[in-house]
Amino acid sequence: MNSPALSSGGAPAAAGALDAAALRADFPLLADRASDEPLIYLDSAATAQRPRAVIDAEVDYIVRANAAVHRGAHTLAADATELFEDARATVAGFVGADADQLVWTSGATAGINLVAYAIGNATAGRGAPASARFALRPGDEIVVTESEHHANLIPWQELAARTGAVLRHIGVHDDGTLDLDAAAEIIGARTRVMAFPHVSNVLGIVNPVDRLVALAREVGALTLMDACQSAPHLALDLPASGVDLAVFSGHKMLGPNAIGGLYGRADVLEALPPFLTGGSMITTVTLDEADYLPAPQRFEAGTQPVSQAVGLAAAVRYLENVGMPAVHAHEARLERRMRDGLREVPGIRLLGDADGTERVALAAFDVEGVHAHDAGQFLDARGIAVRVGHHCAAPLHRRFGMTASVRASATLYTTDADIDAFLDAVAGIRPFFGEG
Repeated sequence: MNSPALSSGGAPAAAGALDAAALRADFPLLADRASDEPLIYLDSAATAQRPRAVIDAEVDYIVRANAAVHRGAHTLAADATELFEDARATVAGFVGADADQLVWTSGATAGINLVAYAIGNATAGRGAPASARFALRPGDEIVVTESEHHANLIPWQELAARTGAVLRHIGVHDDGTLDLDAAAEIIGARTRVMAFPHVSNVLGIVNPVDRLVALAREVGALTLMDACQSAPHLALDLPASGVDLAVFSGHKMLGPNAIGGLYGRADVLEALPPFLTGGSMITTVTLDEADYLPAPQRFEAGTQPVSQAVGLAAAVRYLENVGMPAVHAHEARLERRMRDGLREVPGIRLLGDADGTERVALAAFDVEGVHAHDAGQFLDARGIAVRVGHHCAAPLHRRFGMTASVRASATLYTTDADIDAFLDAVAGIRPFFGEG
């Protein structure tokens, strides 16, 4: 694997500052841009760029070891299976978990839907006797937050519609922080499931996991955390966090598309009934019934994303080699630089501009008098890639009285110069459109 560059001359990342400009050389799309075709990539919250180590790992698997895992008796299949399961152990270890606590999915959306449909199957009486603990009855409550990505909202809407459960939400304050007083009132005896984001993909605020988990535990509710915007930026220990389940996506953490993970406490995964069924997740099959494998294989029906899993493991090794403390420190500094700079631009309204809260390097904002899409095109013409729209969080945008915003997100390969160029360009948006 290519060794990430550190300004401390190769010392452990935790002991030295991260050199983002040097790291960019590891990312072909960033390193190979011609000088007359600049790219300042500030859309990593949507999809991060991949280092050469990830690309090489996936290609090397395809060239040297491509075979169906868990199915063949030949040497190539055994090699593929070993790489696949080694990748599971590597990625599980990155979030503090054991290998058998990680289910491969095609992404976080698939992981959340897996859980929601598994609970629906338990409600229908499917699964082992232990599955009955997840069954929902009319009037039971599912609690989410007002800051959810649609992927952690719509599956619960659908589950509520199928089971007669009631969907409730915890609101946010004007500064974007969760209303914890309201949460304490909403989470009660009828709460069976609570789902929430570790980090809002619009606000960038790190939510108080310990407080939310404590409220859910008091009433015996199952917790699911969306860790898509935290896994690439913060050192995670999911078992220590106390959550029952968590999801994350590979393409946001330097890895391939179509791969993600569902973490689950061992007792929870063992009790949940399967969602997708078919080959590779069974022990015994007759024409009338089937018995299922233990977790995690029980949730991995059909052909698996093997090369993607190998690539994600390479992404995890890359992040570990850089050092998550160094990543977090670098991004925290960029976040302050970006938010302080945006505050100084006339006509810019930041969403979730709360001081004193832990954040990732992400900022969503409105440009007075200019539609977000126009602002995004203005920035793109200057070689700056940002996200525009409601970022799959339409209810949260309505909470702040808007339909769309501009979102800039930084990561380990983002430089101070990138942020400064972005801020300079943002300052030119309103004058260009004749505003202000």
